[in-house]
Amino acid sequence: MVVATRSAADTEAAGARLAADLRPGDVVLVLGEMGAGKTTFVRGAARALGVEGPVTSPTFTLGRRYAGRVAVSHLDLHRLGDLAGEDPALLDDYLTPDAVSFIEWPEVAEHELDHVRARVRLEHAGGDARTITIDA
Repeated sequence: MVVATRSAADTEAAGARLAADLRPGDVVLVLGEMGAGKTTFVRGAARALGVEGPVTSPTFTLGRRYAGRVAVSHLDLHRLGDLAGEDPALLDDYLTPDAVSFIEWPEVAEHELDHVRARVRLEHAGGDARTITIDA
């Protein structure tokens, strides 16, 4: 499915629509260049899953965990070159069966991830517009 958005609110709404079909244990890979709206998309999905309060990029912390109707894990693997030199349990606290997990910059770990429910690619389309491709 391809969705065209014209604003951050539209991008959040696209995330919320995807979240309606997600269940605990599902993993969503979120791809796109810097500033493409990955965290905005995740924020919309998290809101739909009952998360209140700020949902921000975990770039400098690796991941954040949010309580909601369903727990939400939000990871950003941008700063990792690969997982080879990392603790094998690095992602274990986030990729749990009780949470829906969203992973930005998943390329370094994609081959090690189970339960991938969807791949989302966000692309700039000028100004606040985005093209979002969802393979679920």
